[in-house]
Amino acid sequence: MITCYFEDSKKPAYLRHAVVDMLVIDKNKILLVKRGSKYLEANKWALPGGYLDRDETLKQAALREAKEETGYQTKIINLFTINDNPKRPRELNRQGVAFVYLLKPLKKVGHFDHEVKDIRWFDLNKLPSPIQIAFDHLKIIKLYKQHLKNPFKLPILR
Repeated sequence: MITCYFEDSKKPAYLRHAVVDMLVIDKNKILLVKRGSKYLEANKWALPGGYLDRDETLKQAALREAKEETGYQTKIINLFTINDNPKRPRELNRQGVAFVYLLKPLKKVGHFDHEVKDIRWFDLNKLPSPIQIAFDHLKIIKLYKQHLKNPFKLPILR
């Protein structure tokens, strides 16, 4: 959460952060990152993602975070869904509204950063067990799999 004070009030307003999460898909495989041991949900698999930086668009953040956390240069296919559930898991009292992008990997151009312990491609039908997947990311992956079966239905998280 961000603490702000509006002009007409002396009470703080706690605002939610904008974050990006990415479904990096190649054929029937998804690229997941294993979170580093210093982070919430340590050692669990997650979608690459992170916070929007100042003066950065959502698309720029998605491409930056994908490269930082996976070492892959990627291309945005589209905005897949928005996860604005106010009951999303919180990290250090911060809660994000996640803009989930669908990305295509182009080429491996580097190594993953310090926030990530490992990266791995998983077959969409052979994912890690639910207890090994961080946050609500399994729900997002399941929504994507449902979308593959019915691409004309708008993907909405519930």
